Amino acid sequence: MSKKSVPWLLLVLMIAVIFTGCGSQDAKAPAANKLMVGMVTDSGTIDDRSFNQGTWEGLVKAGKDFGFSPKYLRPAGTTQADYDKEITNLHDAGYTLIVTPGFKFENSIYTAQERYADTKFVLIDGVPHPGSDYSKIKVGKNTVSINFAEHEAGFLAGVAAALQIKHGDFGFIGGMEIPAVQRYNWGFQQGVKYANANLGTSISLKAENVIYQGTFNDVAAGQQIAAQMYDRGVTVIFAAAGGVGVGVINEAVSRTKAGKQVWVVGVDVDQYAQGYYDSAKTKSVILTSAMKYVDQASYDMVKSVKEGNFPGGQTLTFNAKNNGIGIPAKNPNLSDDVAAKVAEVFKKLQSGAIQVSDKGDGLIK
Repeated sequence: MSKKSVPWLLLVLMIAVIFTGCGSQDAKAPAANKLMVGMVTDSGTIDDRSFNQGTWEGLVKAGKDFGFSPKYLRPAGTTQADYDKEITNLHDAGYTLIVTPGFKFENSIYTAQERYADTKFVLIDGVPHPGSDYSKIKVGKNTVSINFAEHEAGFLAGVAAALQIKHGDFGFIGGMEIPAVQRYNWGFQQGVKYANANLGTSISLKAENVIYQGTFNDVAAGQQIAAQMYDRGVTVIFAAAGGVGVGVINEAVSRTKAGKQVWVVGVDVDQYAQGYYDSAKTKSVILTSAMKYVDQASYDMVKSVKEGNFPGGQTLTFNAKNNGIGIPAKNPNLSDDVAAKVAEVFKKLQSGAIQVSDKGDGLIK
């Protein structure tokens, strides 16, 4: 090889290196744009038939539609430190959208949204704030807080239950007396009152039959309170109480098996399958359920990231108008006539013809 050809060879090698570098960047570009969506569960599992499951199902559906595989991590405990740890693990693994279901993540997201400004967060059914201080709520530019109109869901369930039972005493058992649970109670009472005034029902809901147990995990206490209510002649209990509600369902199942038909109104998700009392698992004590469409919420947030319009910094409310709440599409324990009337009421909620208070107004006296 002549000395004159060396510069030309070096030039060719330099050009090859440049193009090789460009080719590497192009190959990495799709990976950089790939959705990385993670979820941290509450203390339960993704098949808890509640918030964890609903959130996860929305992410799985989004994964199929938008071509990614979501990942979830389950904390070892239920403290903020436990939640913080798993949020950090997802962030450090490259997940750029992290979804958390439930108010127990409020403190963790308040901290994480500033610590990890390069990550988007979705807090379902809660608002970020420090400690117990709700006066310092802050939804960062990289965070979306999603709430639900529980009062509207409770209202629909109250109308449905009243129409189906027609006469008798109802009850309400809540877990902790937090705003979301209160709204369920208030809406349920307004629904019963509306049915009494407009749809020919005669249902009572006495003050002694409205109880907040104080936790979301005391199954035994839920069963005991339910037993006392049923003994007082209550035929339907709306249980917005997590694990406490499981106790209510257990009591209803036990009594129904013994030949005394009593009912439960489920909460958050369609709880029909949790109330089976026959060996074939077809009959349930769940009359209907006041639902939040958590799966739709998580799906919509992934879609917004995919389409480049993530509503960071906003607090969104899923309600009747945007189909964010309702009762199950199928209610085996409701007659077709009742289902049709509830559908009419739902349309009036959507149009604004019916207004449901979220402040504890218009309750049964």
